Amino acid sequence: MNTVKNVLFIMADQLRWDYLSCYGHPNLKTPNIDKLASRGLRFDRAYVQSPVCGPSRASFYTGRTVFSHGATWNRVPLPIGELTLGDYLRPIGVRTAVVGKTHMMPDKEGMARLGLNGKTEIGCLISQPGFDPYERDDGLHPTPLLRKRGGKLRYNDWLRERGYEGENPWNDYANSADGPDGDVLSGWYLKNSNLPARVKEEHSETAYMTMRARDFINEMGDAPWLCHLSYIKPHWPYIAPAPYHDMYGPETFLPAVRDEVERHDPNPVFAAFMGMEVSETFSRQGTREIVLPAYMGLIKQIDDHLGRLFDWLEEIGKSDETMIVMTSDHGDYLGDHWLGEKELFHEVSVRVPLIIYDPRPEADATRGTATDVLVEAIDLVPTFLEATGAPSAEHRLEGRSLQRLLHGQASTDWRDAVFSEIDYAFYAARETLDVGLSDARGYMLRTERWKYVHFRHFPPQLFDLENDPNEFQDLGRDPDHEDVRQRMHAGLLDRLTMRKNRVTMNDDDVRAMRGDEDRAGIIIGKWG
Repeated sequence: MNTVKNVLFIMADQLRWDYLSCYGHPNLKTPNIDKLASRGLRFDRAYVQSPVCGPSRASFYTGRTVFSHGATWNRVPLPIGELTLGDYLRPIGVRTAVVGKTHMMPDKEGMARLGLNGKTEIGCLISQPGFDPYERDDGLHPTPLLRKRGGKLRYNDWLRERGYEGENPWNDYANSADGPDGDVLSGWYLKNSNLPARVKEEHSETAYMTMRARDFINEMGDAPWLCHLSYIKPHWPYIAPAPYHDMYGPETFLPAVRDEVERHDPNPVFAAFMGMEVSETFSRQGTREIVLPAYMGLIKQIDDHLGRLFDWLEEIGKSDETMIVMTSDHGDYLGDHWLGEKELFHEVSVRVPLIIYDPRPEADATRGTATDVLVEAIDLVPTFLEATGAPSAEHRLEGRSLQRLLHGQASTDWRDAVFSEIDYAFYAARETLDVGLSDARGYMLRTERWKYVHFRHFPPQLFDLENDPNEFQDLGRDPDHEDVRQRMHAGLLDRLTMRKNRVTMNDDDVRAMRGDEDRAGIIIGKWG
């Protein structure tokens, strides 16, 4: 079968699955992402391995669950030795680069143990992890943190070249607004979200990252590549440049998905997250009305820039040799379920958009269609390996290639459940619950009908998605559903125990070892 030459792997940070018009948003029109869906396959039930940036992305990049790779939260390093996309594709000559965010932390302790540092070629690849950091920028640069990191940021240098003065234009222009008295209003505060950013649209983070992706593709010429274009937005700070800051008013908003019944005797972990400041702020009347114009405008801006990027790829003849993937690392509660941020396992948090355009004729059968099979973030690495012709790594990868689905081939043994997990040791919710650092864990298993969430030391959650699609009625303590909980718990245990940890020997080597002892003269248990 033909292989694809290039991969454009697009990720928008904190983009909800239902905030694209091809996924049903009635007022937020995203024609360029919709066009991509019309040329590819739209996955309507795609789920991340953790609804938090760092662990979710680590799973996207390794093809392994958080339970396996160990990078359980944003600042927890991916252990040295875990292979990522670049490690799989580099041996076949595919340059794998990031433009934008990865949120991955280097395993400095592991590197020091081996005498490695980020200034050498191999040290750079390990610390990045596995990507060529063409334009690495995680998009979180408040001035105190920027100073702590040495004050260097290429985007800031670029802004200063265009007349934006000061120590930190990222903070003071791209993520701030002008006040009525000439003062600078920080975009970190939600009350300023509906104001226009001080930066010109063509100089904003979204515009800059799109430009840098084009630069990378241009530099590659005819050589094969994977470009991870990882947009920083619509993640907070929620602030958009004009004209995107006020394109959407209250009449365009989706209603909040929440019900008072959720606050009546809630699961203790859910209650602790509802009690965090970000959740109380988003549950307050008026917050969504200020934040949503920026959130929606930032999505619209991404769509506009992607349209120009897609057109350019066609102009330079790359469309017919490039697989294009559009997804997100997790959703955003935006006040749904009385919550802010992400973290827990409601659909608006753990479910993401996933669109794949495969340029090969074998994918013609599924162009412009959608599928509701249950897929996971860890499925992308094996998909990329199969599409580019890289050797498989089934002894290590826990996802499954989506190529058969892309090519319209029936798969009778597909998974019947998806899995996600959270390490909430880093949140105020853990302190409220007064549990140990290693006990602040939650695990989700979602089947066609049921969603089961297991929390250590606390009652589980259970939702009947067939009869309660909004996830308002928690059946986790309902005596009438004990049998369902037991079945789901058994399924969760099965998923946890099927992780792949024999990562240093492939399956062929395991098979080859059978009989080696006899051939070597090591005789065990024979009578004579």
